[in-house]
Amino acid sequence: MPEAVRRVARVVLLDPDDRVLLLHGHEPDDPARDWWFTPGGGVEGDETREQAAVRELAEETGLTGVLLGPVLWQRICSFPFAGERWNQDEWYYLARTDRTEVALGGALTELETRSVAGLRWWTSAELSSTRETVYPTRLAGLLRALLDEGPPPRPVVLPPDVV
Repeated sequence: MPEAVRRVARVVLLDPDDRVLLLHGHEPDDPARDWWFTPGGGVEGDETREQAAVRELAEETGLTGVLLGPVLWQRICSFPFAGERWNQDEWYYLARTDRTEVALGGALTELETRSVAGLRWWTSAELSSTRETVYPTRLAGLLRALLDEGPPPRPVVLPPDVV
């Protein structure tokens, strides 16, 4: 990927029990190098970030008709993946769903098919106690603050995350 910064929209999707949905990803050629992350992806063409968030959620989880709430967090991140360096400007949107039966969507890209192993709902307590890698870093504390205090009045700018 070129040095350009990729515009990304992510979704912090909560179910009725305030669990957050995360995807389980890994390096395409090394499944032992794995992590958990929120649904979402890059903005395509002239779509807005909101449109990208809704599209990506549908492609990755099959969930449609989800209404986005406010932008919760913004962060710049840079990480190696699939032999390239990815530089991203990520916006995290709040959304809620009553549908807790989810599965990987049928519209995954070829790279996603090789690098996403599954998905699951996480409680705040599970995030706080896991030893697994989760992105964004500090998601456990961010989720706890969201559940305790509600959405922030304006997006919180998170520290850059360079891996």
